[in-house]
Amino acid sequence: MTLALRADVSAADTGEGMVLLDERTGRYYQLNGTGAVVTRLLLDGCTAEEAADRLADRYPVHPDRAAVDVRRLLASLRRAGLVAP
Repeated sequence: MTLALRADVSAADTGEGMVLLDERTGRYYQLNGTGAVVTRLLLDGCTAEEAADRLADRYPVHPDRAAVDVRRLLASLRRAGLVAP
């Protein structure tokens, strides 16, 4: 399953991560650098498992922990209504 932002959500990279703007509500969501990397991987077509593997390759984090973190971020994006169903 490919992840996509809703049509009314804008993304902008920042020096420290990424900001998402929900244009429906005017609410901003700030992602840190790691969250931005994971979100970009998911938006580029990686599965949650692939994103976790890449995260574990790039940072000093155990693969199991990376998988939990990716799933939590994905759940947060869904809960906030930022990604298309």
